[in-house]
Amino acid sequence: MTTMDLQAIEHLMMSTKSDDLHQGLALIREEITRVGSDEAKPLFEMVSAIFYIDPLDRPELAPIREEAIALVVGFGKWVIPALIRNLDDGDLKAQMTSADALGRIGADAIEPLVEKYASTEEPATRTFILYALGKIKSPKIARAADLAIEAAQSPDLELRDTATRAIGLFIEAIPAAELPGEVRQAFHDRLRDNLTGPNKGIRAKAVRSLGKMARCGHLDEGERDRLKATLESYLGLDENHNWDRAYVVRKEATEALEYV
Repeated sequence: MTTMDLQAIEHLMMSTKSDDLHQGLALIREEITRVGSDEAKPLFEMVSAIFYIDPLDRPELAPIREEAIALVVGFGKWVIPALIRNLDDGDLKAQMTSADALGRIGADAIEPLVEKYASTEEPATRTFILYALGKIKSPKIARAADLAIEAAQSPDLELRDTATRAIGLFIEAIPAAELPGEVRQAFHDRLRDNLTGPNKGIRAKAVRSLGKMARCGHLDEGERDRLKATLESYLGLDENHNWDRAYVVRKEATEALEYV
């Protein structure tokens, strides 16, 4: 890439106009096609700057954000460490978008994310790591099962909430025949524990994830019966008629009841 080409792309990527940014991303894509993704490292910073766009503040740029994520995912494995570093950024928008990109990269991102989780005790960073892991649709995600089980009992509510949701996503990605029995039991027990407590969001996600365990064939008959009784009690369908006060919990219970 010549200095002039780089300057032209940089000029477009500095714009706040959708058309300019789209054109800049198109030129970057053409350059990657020409020279290969390994030569695209100088362009990553330009593309990842789009990760800081707030789609709520600038809804017209939301498609540009999606385009940037897709482009970064195509860069190759070398981009994984750079995206993981962004999880420490402190900017919620950039962290969320980087986590989205890591999730779309797939199984290649699992081990680096697990290693990053082990190397930090920052709850916010761990939350985004689990968010990214939950986006990965591969049975290999079983490698991160212990992380999710541990995090789903964290005193940090955001981390516990994200982990409770991630367990359900892991369940969808791992066929029942490939999930070790002790891991399945640990998933189930942790989700049952998270059905109780004052936080309605965590309770709702525990219900949703248990519903996924039922739908995907990860519960035995006794566990299904127990879950059915719990869901009916949340909906006021049992003899006590004492439903859960949180609408979001009842909403999730209504859907989960279809699977038991």
